[in-house]
Amino acid sequence: MPDMAQLQDAIAYSTAHEIPWPRDPGPKAEGWGVHHDDPPPFNRLRGPAHPRGAVSGVVRVAGREVAAWGEPDRADQTFSVAKTYLAMLAGVAHHQGRLSPDEPVGKTLPGIGFDSAHNHAITWRHLLTQTSEWQGECFGLPDHVEHHRRVAHDPKPPAGRKGDRRELQAPGTYWEYNDVRINQLSLALLHLFRRPLAEVFLDIILSPIGGGEGFAWEGYDDAWVSLDGRRIQSVPGGTHWGGGVRISARDQARIGQLLLVGGAHDGKQLIPREWVASMHAPCPIAPFYGWLTWLNRDGRLFPDASRASWFMVGAGGHLTWIDPDHDAVIVARWLDGAHTAGFVARVSQALER
Repeated sequence: MPDMAQLQDAIAYSTAHEIPWPRDPGPKAEGWGVHHDDPPPFNRLRGPAHPRGAVSGVVRVAGREVAAWGEPDRADQTFSVAKTYLAMLAGVAHHQGRLSPDEPVGKTLPGIGFDSAHNHAITWRHLLTQTSEWQGECFGLPDHVEHHRRVAHDPKPPAGRKGDRRELQAPGTYWEYNDVRINQLSLALLHLFRRPLAEVFLDIILSPIGGGEGFAWEGYDDAWVSLDGRRIQSVPGGTHWGGGVRISARDQARIGQLLLVGGAHDGKQLIPREWVASMHAPCPIAPFYGWLTWLNRDGRLFPDASRASWFMVGAGGHLTWIDPDHDAVIVARWLDGAHTAGFVARVSQALER
């Protein structure tokens, strides 16, 4: 068990450092989100933005909940934490024989944006490690709007101004955090499953582990495709331009627990164990990153967290932290990013007991 007094200190610290975004984004979402940093005309919402709750979180140790605070059952938008959910869905697709990590995406799915000479070399592994260098436009958003993007945990500084085109490299040779390419991965998974990804995630992953209350995965207003005579909305891997996953902190902790124990629940392997292991294996050209997860192997991400820790991270102060060394899962929401490291340090101290 963690030191509960120290854990309560960490919780009080998080509560005192709420992200300075408005609770209600309003029609223009001023001061809310990350789309404001994009070059026009891409600096606008394309999907829904919802009012949010207070700083919230959950801590699980040895498979059971030992602390919760804020509104842990409130389903809120969770930004790029959803990227990891796409990696989990890809694992389900692999288990079902729908994809192989090193197979070119265009070989299986022609006609959806992987047919050019450059894009045809892109594999599922490239998309999962953010090394695809995919070039094109996905639902009105060109890949270059994310060129030179700076994210908090990327150790390399941007080489130019965000949105300025740069020379593309061969797939697999350059790492870039790029939400347009993530949305293209989501579109590809939709074409594999041929049913809404929210349904697949709920049926195969979230419901079996006891979650799903209030869960939704929303797309952009114009992100619709026709599959087998059915009109289906493609969903983004985050909330950069609105939409994305709405989920509770408790469900995020359930998902973290599933990954902590290698993808099994109640005697059933929901995601292949070897796939989960690959999700937190370092990318050769970006060892701080796995398959749509952040790693802490050199302690650079969070110096006070165990080196075995791995993370789902989203804008807006969203963190799902998996710590195998302490058999723990920690979720924090709406925490000011400037104070995330302080929160992690305090929780780490509590876990060291």
